[in-house]
Amino acid sequence: MTERHARRPELGHAAQLRRVMARYQSLVSEQAGDWEAFIAALQRPLPACIWAHPQRTDVAELQALIIAEEGGELPGLARDPWSPLALRLPVDFKAGQRWWYCAGLAHAQEAASQVPVWLLDVHPGQRVLDLCAAPGGKTAQIALALGNRGTLLANDFARERIAALQGNLDRLGIVNVSTTWGDGGNYPAAAGAFDRILVDAPCSSEGTLRRHRSLAARLDPDTLATNARLHGRQLALLRKAVQLCRAGGRILYSTCTFAPEENECIVAQVLEEQAGRLRLLPARLPGLAGRPGLTAWGGRTLDASLANCLRLWPHHTDTGGFFVAVMEKTPDAPQLEPGDTAVLDAGVDDECWLPALAEHYGWPETIWSGLRVQRQTRRGLHLLAADHEPPAQPSAQGRGLFFHRTNIRPPKLTTAGALLFGAQATRQVMELSQEQRDAYLRRASVTPRPQQWADCRPGQVIVRYRGHPLGVALLTRSRTLESLFPSRWSGCAGRS
Repeated sequence: MTERHARRPELGHAAQLRRVMARYQSLVSEQAGDWEAFIAALQRPLPACIWAHPQRTDVAELQALIIAEEGGELPGLARDPWSPLALRLPVDFKAGQRWWYCAGLAHAQEAASQVPVWLLDVHPGQRVLDLCAAPGGKTAQIALALGNRGTLLANDFARERIAALQGNLDRLGIVNVSTTWGDGGNYPAAAGAFDRILVDAPCSSEGTLRRHRSLAARLDPDTLATNARLHGRQLALLRKAVQLCRAGGRILYSTCTFAPEENECIVAQVLEEQAGRLRLLPARLPGLAGRPGLTAWGGRTLDASLANCLRLWPHHTDTGGFFVAVMEKTPDAPQLEPGDTAVLDAGVDDECWLPALAEHYGWPETIWSGLRVQRQTRRGLHLLAADHEPPAQPSAQGRGLFFHRTNIRPPKLTTAGALLFGAQATRQVMELSQEQRDAYLRRASVTPRPQQWADCRPGQVIVRYRGHPLGVALLTRSRTLESLFPSRWSGCAGRS
């Protein structure tokens, strides 16, 4: 901290916001009162937001489930008009502590953060790269937009964040993702070309002020325009995306900051460098009250097409701040040659585990359709989409979903595997009461009623609540049900 900053007197939160946001006053003041509305919005806590897992439920069922679980209507519970999957929730609502979150029926993700993937316009059969993927909300959105099939690469610069990313993908049953670790700005061209690329770039994070109140005291508006290291990284990421995008493909660049130096100015520079081989598409969603991108800033006139960008201001959308630019590479632009594909053959004995698993839980033989098995570690087997074709380079940190642990006796279906396939089980499956559900999620033992275990033999069983799988438990010979819910997930059940 500089001496000048150390001597700055303590300010109230509103005064701090006015100080660090002052450079944007002319941008938000379209009408009388807009500036004060903007400052007031930044002082309000951010509503919670979730999206429904489209392969496990729909938004109407999820909304009804939440109302039933909470004992009636919740103030603030509402659908977002621009998203068919999103639900707004009260500010203090802890979605991660509800059973349906543990069961992977939904994912918590700030409303503004959900916008980029909708504008990326992903379709099954496309090859997609998420260059800055952790903690994985957008990655999961993309994976499901692909139908949980095909090829999605999720990269992040921070190795420790990849574990959190993988945890989210496992809970949601994602099998079409390979994760990679490294600087996205140096992503190897050997990976080949992609149809869609998301660059949710690291930024100064001003748009998160509603979630991170203390950020206002740390922001320095004097350095936003001159942060060469940050701007250089953003440029490198977007340039790399242009290189890796196939001709005719789409790139989405987004940040959670208001700073034009990190938004329109970055896009403008890359557009100029591409000399017509890259064009901006309109970034608009019906029902979303966004504003156009800037075409002038700091005395500089920018390309008029930058108005096609999207800005989300908190006082207009009741979200965090966000910026989105959607770019299309022209059909005549140069593109990379196809790269080598990684070898994903199963081991000689790996597929032999599948018939026994299917027999144990009464799954149909077709349950493995469209999937393949691969042993990536000694611990057990991963499940991947059969048409998942990641490149040989860069090497993957992980692929698909860890679903069957084979290095223990007896072998065990993982919780992620149970969430993925448990709804189709016809044997060794037990429906729990609400009280039993909460005990199971707390990793406590349960004493089921005779009618609950009548069709189960001692051993591993899949437990469900209201037909939705929660995980795996061990039914003992004394008919006690021992929870095998993973300890690292037990925070899901904190409210219970």
